[in-house]
Amino acid sequence: QLPEATRVQQRVPKKLLIEHGAATPQDKRLIQDGVDEITWLASLKPHMIGVPTYEDEHRHYREAAVLSLALRPGTRPARLVELLHRAVPHPVLLVTAVDETLSLSVAHLRKSQTEADQTVLDGPLLSVAMPADGGGAAFRAALSLAGQPRSDLYALVQGWMDTLAALDVAQETGTFRPSASREQAAARHAALLQLRLLRAQAGELRARAAKERQLARRVALNEELRAVMAQAEQLSQRLDGGAA
Repeated sequence: QLPEATRVQQRVPKKLLIEHGAATPQDKRLIQDGVDEITWLASLKPHMIGVPTYEDEHRHYREAAVLSLALRPGTRPARLVELLHRAVPHPVLLVTAVDETLSLSVAHLRKSQTEADQTVLDGPLLSVAMPADGGGAAFRAALSLAGQPRSDLYALVQGWMDTLAALDVAQETGTFRPSASREQAAARHAALLQLRLLRAQAGELRARAAKERQLARRVALNEELRAVMAQAEQLSQRLDGGAA
């Protein structure tokens, strides 16, 4: 639901990503071997979308971009997604396709402290796999330009991040529910990440307990496992309730 004036639909030569995004010979090979096609889908400029620019001491958002990245089968996307976000001097909503899997990613940028006129990632890159149904009608409505904050481009990009974070939470709860505020969005996603850490910890404890031959030590590991699982269950219930 982007305005027609924002649409670009222009293929981007991957040599540009090599020139502007590859920090090492390994990155260059990864781009050369893994990237099938990069497409600049849309350019969201203030006069086109009615959202003002944003500037503070750390960043200047003059526009935002929507790009797609098609990867060759078997390519691991994480590093290539990061390289593309680093290479573009504007915040990007990126659609990545590989092996019939679609993901969306977004990140904030800030001015480099060491290189003039360069930008770097500001905070974590958020990438979320799309469910088979495309996230459902509620997600698509929330992601649309009309569903995002419009006070300035920074708020718009943050709105994209919060919407993707809510989709990430929906992978756990089964229901997409937009966060009511910036604070709730941050709290819900932090709870989701903590839940995933606890489940990974539980898996490690379960494996250690299965291998432990000393009864007392096995009992202690199982007690620790129960405590971790109880914390995970509490977090899961809070996510189901829409709060964190």
